[in-house]
Amino acid sequence: MTEHISGPLAGVRVVESSLLLPAALGMTLAELGADVIKVEPPGGDYGRTMTWPLIDGVSLMHRHVNRGKRSIEIDLRTDEGAALYLDLVAKSDVVIEAMRPGALARRGITVERMRERNPALVVCSLTGWGMTGPYRDIPAHGVGFDAWAGLAEPTVDQDGLPSMPASPVIGVQVAPIWGALAVCAALLRARDSGRGAHIDLAQSDVAAATNWFTIESSRAYRRAAGAVTGNPVDDGEPRPPGMAGMAGAVRYQYYRTSDGHALLMASEREFWRNFCLAAGRSDLYDAYPGHHHADHARGNHTLRRELAEVFATRTTSEWVELGAKANCPIAAVHDATTLGNDPQFTHRLPWLPAAEHGADLIPNPIRLVDEPPPLPSAAPASGEHTDDVLRSVLGYGTEEISALRKNGAFGPSTVRAAK
Repeated sequence: MTEHISGPLAGVRVVESSLLLPAALGMTLAELGADVIKVEPPGGDYGRTMTWPLIDGVSLMHRHVNRGKRSIEIDLRTDEGAALYLDLVAKSDVVIEAMRPGALARRGITVERMRERNPALVVCSLTGWGMTGPYRDIPAHGVGFDAWAGLAEPTVDQDGLPSMPASPVIGVQVAPIWGALAVCAALLRARDSGRGAHIDLAQSDVAAATNWFTIESSRAYRRAAGAVTGNPVDDGEPRPPGMAGMAGAVRYQYYRTSDGHALLMASEREFWRNFCLAAGRSDLYDAYPGHHHADHARGNHTLRRELAEVFATRTTSEWVELGAKANCPIAAVHDATTLGNDPQFTHRLPWLPAAEHGADLIPNPIRLVDEPPPLPSAAPASGEHTDDVLRSVLGYGTEEISALRKNGAFGPSTVRAAK
């Protein structure tokens, strides 16, 4: 049997039916110690060979979001396969349905049938638009939810053609974290009361909730004139919603260094004074002391030009070190190619090595004090643990497994996808 991660969810068993990035929900639970069994169709989740880059023919996405799991192939189009799935449900605590709404129900595996086998079961349906609403059955991919939620406004090229921005794709990647939280909360209740739960979580909802500051600010500005104002330092002038309100900021701004960029965040007077003294420019503090809090010196072009000259005299790491010593927030500004060399990154997020996972992967960021970090197993080959799961979870013997295979419960495919 595959050795699973020891962690706070040890003893929790999860059956996961997922496609593409939402599979990160099961990954998160696995890295907290749960035994996550990914149920795949014959031949496996097509995400194994979808999206760039492919490493040795297997997508980086699969290697990342399916690590720490076991994989079993079941053909849910067969009666035997559906019955086998329900047998697994009976022995599990959680079912993840991270696909389009009703995907399992269309195979006859309804929530009602699952609850008949396991009344305390926690079911998490992680879908694009949710299980209700006019968009429920509309297909979509990750950036679609961000575009809908105002998180991925189009950029326009020199020909006036709109394009997708280089956004981090919030909805599809943050939704699994909300899902893990919801699952853990439902598990606590189920263990106390025996009452299960059916969680309806939409990636679009998560994208909108993540963009709450901009959306709620925009709505607040629709109230009667005078009811909503800006910061006192702005003399009550309302700023544009969200981070657009930082346009023209000076004390809270990016600056070019001698080898890259740094972000100065000295919007409090104490931090601003500490910066000016440490940088040898007390004259800037004397000339522009600012207010005690939330003073970004917006529109002060003279000060911004002065600071641009100051920051150009040192490297990014030198500015970060100065900020640490002087008690002033200064952050390095990285891109994806430089972050891996940052000392904070290497200290907190040591790579899961390619020698074990097929690619260098960023580890789970959750840390338990005085406990070793989780070390997940590599993402499995499709169906790699089929016999193992049937034996260890359901207690099936060789003859029973052979009969299932003969009856097509695992599908006609005998080829296993590469790890």
